[in-house]
Amino acid sequence: MKVLIDSFCPPFFLAHGGAQTQVVETVRGLKELGVEVEYARWWDGKQTGDIIHSFGVPNSMYIEFAQTKRIPVVNTTLFTATCNRSKWQLRMQGAMVSALMKLPPFPPWGAIRSQLTWSSFNLCDLNIVGLNAEADVLRRVYAVPDSKIGIVPLGLPENFLEAGHGTRNSDHLITTGTITERKRSVELARMAVAAQVPICFVGKPYDSNGSYWREFESLIDDKFVKHISHTESVSEMVELLKRSRGYVLYSDYENWCLSAHEAIACGLPIIVPDQPWSREIFGTHANYLLGTNDRDNPDRLRRFYDACPTLPAPGVKLLSWKESGSILLGHYEHVLRNRVS
Repeated sequence: MKVLIDSFCPPFFLAHGGAQTQVVETVRGLKELGVEVEYARWWDGKQTGDIIHSFGVPNSMYIEFAQTKRIPVVNTTLFTATCNRSKWQLRMQGAMVSALMKLPPFPPWGAIRSQLTWSSFNLCDLNIVGLNAEADVLRRVYAVPDSKIGIVPLGLPENFLEAGHGTRNSDHLITTGTITERKRSVELARMAVAAQVPICFVGKPYDSNGSYWREFESLIDDKFVKHISHTESVSEMVELLKRSRGYVLYSDYENWCLSAHEAIACGLPIIVPDQPWSREIFGTHANYLLGTNDRDNPDRLRRFYDACPTLPAPGVKLLSWKESGSILLGHYEHVLRNRVS
């Protein structure tokens, strides 16, 4: 089997983050299993493959071209904000999508619809997601049948899986990730000050000259708001986590959160937003912050901080990227068997 990996995300040199990690580590995990994997080369008219795995949604023409050549298309889409909407909101969104797709393709709607990727979820051979909450988006919003949905948990590098628990002797909590609006870094920094809880932010902004970064930078006081620039070194990140008192996340846009799993691997208790993704993964094993701007959140953060020395890390199963790749490989094989039959 030869797998071609294609990306419909912004280039990673423009926007670093978890999506980049997922693509790169998925490729590494598959190669460890002996699977032949290549990144799709748009300029190479002679490249061949048995299956295409796209990250980000290809348009219908792309899928139809591939299927004409008998190459099945597997798609991974990160439904970050969408998977945390209520079932009522998803039903309303699904009704809107269904109604619009039934409209005749007369101008200007025809031109608009041709640019949308709504139909791609049903056209591709399989949609890979990490959570049931994301699978619900495919079912409720885009009417994708279960036969075209596969759930593959994300993995962690061996460095994290072998890290073990650390001293946790620092006085601060830790949060890791890009300093950006969707991570709500400024809001968390203000909460740290209000709760009198030291938090170390590890990450860099997308734009070091942007107004959001400047606002966050103005809050750094090295007392309650500490900052360490993003590190590419896994071993350095492991040490930063193992020394920290606990892990905190305040993002509104998550669907798995690799950084929370990395913290758990290093033995940290966690406090995260109370959303469908976090409840599905962590259940009662995590502490939770409430919705946006909830007045009780500084008190919740303070109580978590005070309790951290006696709190264990959530007892959730952690996979390696090779194990994650093995589950994914099973889906590939199923798709190829169905294509042959």
